Amino acid sequence: MAWAPEGGVRLNLKVLIITATLVAICGQSPQVKVHKRFEYKYTFKPPYLAQKDGSVPFFEYSGNAIASEEMVRITPSLRSQKGMIWSKEMTNFDWWEVEITFRVTGRGRIGADGLAFWYTAAKGLEGPVYGSSDQWIGLGVFFDSFDNDNKHNNPYISAMVNDGSKNYDHQNDGSTQQLAGCLRDFRNKPFPVKARVEYFHNILTVYIHNGMSNNDKDFEMCIRAENVVLPKNGYFGLSAATGGLADDHDVLRFVTHSLRSPEMAQLPDNTVDAAENKKIEAEFAEYQQKLKTQKEDWAKEHPDQVKDVKDDDVWADLFMDDSTKELKQIFEGQSAMAETVKALHNKMDQILGRQEQALSLLTQVQNQRVGGGSVPPPPAQVGGQQLPPLDTIRRDEVNAVLANQRELVSAARDIKNFVADVHNKVTSIQQNQGRGQGSVQQVSGPGVNADMQNMIAEIRDSLNHVKRDMTNGYARMQQQAGAAGGKGGPTSCPDVSCSSTTMVALLLGGQLIIIIAFLMYKDNKENQAKKFY
Repeated sequence: MAWAPEGGVRLNLKVLIITATLVAICGQSPQVKVHKRFEYKYTFKPPYLAQKDGSVPFFEYSGNAIASEEMVRITPSLRSQKGMIWSKEMTNFDWWEVEITFRVTGRGRIGADGLAFWYTAAKGLEGPVYGSSDQWIGLGVFFDSFDNDNKHNNPYISAMVNDGSKNYDHQNDGSTQQLAGCLRDFRNKPFPVKARVEYFHNILTVYIHNGMSNNDKDFEMCIRAENVVLPKNGYFGLSAATGGLADDHDVLRFVTHSLRSPEMAQLPDNTVDAAENKKIEAEFAEYQQKLKTQKEDWAKEHPDQVKDVKDDDVWADLFMDDSTKELKQIFEGQSAMAETVKALHNKMDQILGRQEQALSLLTQVQNQRVGGGSVPPPPAQVGGQQLPPLDTIRRDEVNAVLANQRELVSAARDIKNFVADVHNKVTSIQQNQGRGQGSVQQVSGPGVNADMQNMIAEIRDSLNHVKRDMTNGYARMQQQAGAAGGKGGPTSCPDVSCSSTTMVALLLGGQLIIIIAFLMYKDNKENQAKKFY
């Protein structure tokens, strides 16, 4: 697809305007606060993760899995191992959030096969999909560490929804069946890797902590899919498998929270027994009464330190010194700033994802107009979620193409100017050479440079030297003839045709003209070469 520079600039301006508008709208819209409740029956974490008999409370594990006080090793670093762990009870809430803390470690640069998180209508059995059974009903989030399709895109994290009729595509690493995915390396990290899977109002979101720091809030979005329909109630599970290559798949924490909107949080919870609820309320009221009595006793014992405090949260500040209070205020301010920046970062990720989809649709429409072909069928959908197009042009790629076009246009203009300058100089040289043909130029004078005058002086000296030699030779011949006068008489010149003085002068003049022309041609070439540099 070709983009003109002017049209590309207008497209970039439109994209920037749309992005700014979306950011403004997102910043103005109030963020819905989600109420979380810790679900201990669907959680395991250290210390004392496993009991003395080796069991994990509210969970059951099988295969090659090993449970200890600090973690659950789903599979050890041995070949052809499979293990899994599943919750014993089915969920009784609609929306949930699961945070998994795990390590995948191995000796080699490449590992196998990977780890899987499950939320299914029934517990899985030992099978070919990362140690669990195929054709499941529900959600699977896969942490694939082996490159089966040889596309060099592993380790890879993907999500897939199955209705019980699909077999997992091992040859393509499930790329034809996934909702979405991201390329993240989770093997052999200095800190544990964390994955947060959130399902709220049919929106599935997966956040990843890359394990390069110990900051608990250093998450980044990996997967976001809308209109995802999962079973209302199901089981949570983890599984892992090894093949010809092997890794240790260790899960340190599995923490589950149920999610509720503010309206749902106000409704009474039917899962809690009424008698138990009354008992807990009575204990809480008794504790509040004891705390009030202790505050009154302290006020009587320290009347000089008593202040008019009505808010219970301020009582803790009474026992802090000034430096501690200042540090607390600074920490609270920094925490609020960090939360705001994090929220903006998540919003920008969502906006960029939607922007890439819009650019892909524009690319398809432009290709259809240029090619004149028919409208292609819409992309396939998995679980109600449209798969992303394979061939897309992102904003940074469009900017790179426009920058390259600008550079090419500038280079073409420079080349055009250079060629025009060379053409003018060649034309001038040809005119000068044509004007000099057939005319006798002045040998010496003010128009001749110093090199040419030196050459003429050397030629004059050579001629004088030849003249002296000829004179000396003639005198020597006369002397030899006078000495031998008594024998053969005077010696006369040989009877041969000798060159006349005019012929010698013409030859010398021709040679002089040739030398002068050569020097002028050489000097002209040197001047032209200096102009180009």
